[in-house]
Amino acid sequence: MACCKNDILQAYTILAESYKDGKKLLVAGNGGSAADSEHIVGELMKGFVKPRKLDEEYSKALINANPELGSVLSDALQGALPAIALDGHPALTTAYMNDCEPLLCFAQQVNGYGIAGDVFLGISTSGNSKNILYAATVAKAKGLKVIGLTGEKESKLSAMADVCIRVPRKETFMIQELHLPVYHSLCLMLEETFF
Repeated sequence: MACCKNDILQAYTILAESYKDGKKLLVAGNGGSAADSEHIVGELMKGFVKPRKLDEEYSKALINANPELGSVLSDALQGALPAIALDGHPALTTAYMNDCEPLLCFAQQVNGYGIAGDVFLGISTSGNSKNILYAATVAKAKGLKVIGLTGEKESKLSAMADVCIRVPRKETFMIQELHLPVYHSLCLMLEETFF
């Protein structure tokens, strides 16, 4: 994994700068990579290894909004780094796939959610998944940074991404096994920075 160190650090920098500007992460993948997308969102949207207590001002605002419910919320809510996995949203995705072009489903969501300064993370073991490439193209056009997470081969995604973390494996399941420590490292570094 040492061969990925600089790309992981560059991806972290892109994500940290985006979050410092109050932006968000959009993540997409297919199959096991869709599960990874959901996993990443779970690590970012709630506490991962650190407690993420709300700041005092926000806690007071919750209590001012409703003393009974706000006190529960101020004690229980956790700080979040905004992230959306694009593989969910079954009503939207099935409607779009039925009415429009199925391969553009992620691209449509980047089109709808994405704003300049956000980050799109495309996960594709081959780096050539068409629905990820369409989404990355929309992301670039809208001013999002694009991070790729792939296997070791050069790919269309590695060519178009601002940074592509290419783990040193060729077989799909082995690539997926190395994607986990990569995104856990990114989530740990982000949590350390922001919480």
